[in-house]
Amino acid sequence: MPVRALARVNLAAIERNVARLRAGLSGGAELCVVVKANGYGHGAVPAARAALAGGARSLAVATAVEAAELREAGIEGSVLVMGALSDEELAVALEARAEVVAWSDRFVDALVAARERGSPNEPVRVHVKFDTGLGRLGTRVLSEAVRVADLVDGAGSSGLELAGAMTHFASADEDPEFTVLQLSRFEPFVAVLRARRPEIVVHAANSAGTLRFPESHFDLVRCGIAVYGCDPMNRDPHAHGLEPALELTSYVAAVKAAAPGDSAGYGRKWVARTGTWLATVPIGYADGIRRALTNNCEVLIAGRRYPLVGTISMDNITIEVGAPGSVRCGDRVTIIGADGSERVTAEELAARIGTINYEVTCGVSARVPRVHHRDGPTA
Repeated sequence: MPVRALARVNLAAIERNVARLRAGLSGGAELCVVVKANGYGHGAVPAARAALAGGARSLAVATAVEAAELREAGIEGSVLVMGALSDEELAVALEARAEVVAWSDRFVDALVAARERGSPNEPVRVHVKFDTGLGRLGTRVLSEAVRVADLVDGAGSSGLELAGAMTHFASADEDPEFTVLQLSRFEPFVAVLRARRPEIVVHAANSAGTLRFPESHFDLVRCGIAVYGCDPMNRDPHAHGLEPALELTSYVAAVKAAAPGDSAGYGRKWVARTGTWLATVPIGYADGIRRALTNNCEVLIAGRRYPLVGTISMDNITIEVGAPGSVRCGDRVTIIGADGSERVTAEELAARIGTINYEVTCGVSARVPRVHHRDGPTA
């Protein structure tokens, strides 16, 4: 019997995407690959290894535990924790020899204290974040950001090292004017810090910024979604020379006739108007197939598109396959990926329910086993 649900991840595609992104960088910039959220659903450790094999300079995550996972897997090199850290999480990050992000006096004080308690052999590399418009982490006030950088720089005797200056774009995928404004706000911060520490690493660009704004490349870009072969503008990854690395499949578990008036799924959200045939596929919202795709999705079987009908349940979906004999029990069903000349991308699924491809790939749950391979393109 086939596996009920399977996510196949093409590591060779990740390597090629890294090479493609690096080739487009300007001014000698390097590539940092973001592997947070389990590598955007692709598997953090295998994705990290593929990224480094493809030429990435460094890795980035959101949490201390994610950094620790990489270290426990034997991955060396620079790992930046970009998210907020409690005192407890800070200890985990330092144990993992991670670089961290600061934007407040309090955090710098906590970092000095944690470093003294843990006594790592090497200085803790700190990147100072200036909020130029995203409105999440980081101070919006230039003088405060400079003061935090000065505090880090002045704490060299306490084992801190001012390593970088950073910001994050709010809408590089859709609002070029605001992105340019963010760059103009960032440049004074960069100028002050570079005057004091010419060797610091300056970074701002996410995947969309990397592809659309060469002037934002600075010393380093931080790419996540594009590395996995998804379009940060949520349209077509192939337009940017990117290969989707994720393929999500299941199989036909049952086929049955439906007479006019027969329904499929909870709530009878689909009722047959004419005689037809239905296939049940053992994958559902607990596996990452969003319930909002009810009556609003197509899957691939033997190179053909078939509509998903009826409410998506926790463990099953139902497909209308039309004529008897068109599909058989055991046939492979592709939810994301390619089959023959047809393909379904994460971007297509996202567009159907008004979300983004990030949420589609991150939403593939831990219940779905990941198989990592190097067989060539999957979509």
